[in-house]
Amino acid sequence: MDKGTKEQLEFVTLCGLHCGLCSSRGRIPKQARLLAGSMRKEGWDQWGKEVPGFEPFWQFLRSLENDACPGCRQGGGPPFCGIRKCAQKRAVEVCVYCDEWPCRRIKMLAEGYHTLIPDAERMKRIGLTKWLEEQQARAATGFCYCDIRCEPYTVPAD
Repeated sequence: MDKGTKEQLEFVTLCGLHCGLCSSRGRIPKQARLLAGSMRKEGWDQWGKEVPGFEPFWQFLRSLENDACPGCRQGGGPPFCGIRKCAQKRAVEVCVYCDEWPCRRIKMLAEGYHTLIPDAERMKRIGLTKWLEEQQARAATGFCYCDIRCEPYTVPAD
């Protein structure tokens, strides 16, 4: 069973999602760069400061361009995440390797992320290295979880 190294797990969430398939890492920075580029071309970076609220907006846009979520292992994602707290308490690198997989938290999250359970089970079956190759190929197509995510979903904090 290939559970992976710390380096391989850097962009794998504790619940089993791949950070490269999150729009905040893939699609949003690209769109923010395009919008900022268009606005610079129009001169907004020069005269926009005269528009009320522009500076905070411009700073936020630049943060979307440049400051991708670092991933939940590096403190990104929701700080209240009960899945992260549970995985850390149980000392599992990815929830699929927990004896209680899939727990109620994972099942609730999977209501919004329908690929979560099948993808994590595939990770366990084929190993992390091969799974990461598949997820990177998926990300290269432009796919993001938001393309198939269903709302509403909630994950209990505790």
